[in-house]
Amino acid sequence: MKRRLLLLAFAGVLAAIGIGVYLFSEPRTLPRKGVNLAGDPQRGAYVLRLAGCVACHTNGKENGAFLAGGAPIKTGFGTFHAPNITPHPEEGIGGWSQADFFAALTEGTSPSGTHYYPAFPYDFYARMKDQDIADLWAALRQVRSAPSTTGKTELVFPFSQRALLKPWRRFFFHSRRTPSPDERGAYLVEGPGHCGACHTPRNFLGALKHDKALTGAHVNGERVPPITAEALQQNGWSVEDIVFALETGITPEGDVFGGSMGEVVDAATSHLTRNDLEAIATHLLVPDTPKFE
Repeated sequence: MKRRLLLLAFAGVLAAIGIGVYLFSEPRTLPRKGVNLAGDPQRGAYVLRLAGCVACHTNGKENGAFLAGGAPIKTGFGTFHAPNITPHPEEGIGGWSQADFFAALTEGTSPSGTHYYPAFPYDFYARMKDQDIADLWAALRQVRSAPSTTGKTELVFPFSQRALLKPWRRFFFHSRRTPSPDERGAYLVEGPGHCGACHTPRNFLGALKHDKALTGAHVNGERVPPITAEALQQNGWSVEDIVFALETGITPEGDVFGGSMGEVVDAATSHLTRNDLEAIATHLLVPDTPKFE
């Protein structure tokens, strides 16, 4: 009897060790093929707006330097600050390689090997086309270098322990090597535009509830409305209404977007081509929009 109990205890220890190794280890992945692509900085400047980099990484409220760090984002886990992504050698990404940049956007991994919190929407950027990432990298290399104008991310325990991101990624980061959607509107919404990062609710661990994609959420103390096809149609939105709102920040009722959405329009969507805005609007208004998985 004692021997059986010892064997069971030993098996339990081995199982616990195995589960721990599984949860806290990273699956091996192949590097993105586009890492050595030549980028077009002029096209990358467009991707910079499209991907929302300016809105998040520039603290416009306090006249911060361009891309030198964003305004605080308050959550139930603590306060996040989008970092400096200028070519500053110490405080920005001046010491990064193109491979480092690809890994950050598509794997959520820093040059030192640590993981980024999902406040950085790398699960959406993982769907970006390699050429778009290469172009974006080329554009960032030409941005004026500036010291950081933002605070440090401060999270409450235990979320401040980055080691816990490894098991989190095991459960929730499933977009690894996810192919880019072929249709332009789907690509913009589900990839660089990362609309779901704000318009989709999250669970108690900060992971997106994919079964409730685009049904609305609460971000930084703001209520973010639903933008599903059903919700938009019920409120009488047309393709032209959405295009106009993303261009100007003015809704069909004559109201003006405020808060974070106002910043998104000012720094991102108002700079997009009409073709891209129409693609976004058309995709959003199509019933049964594919869920981001």
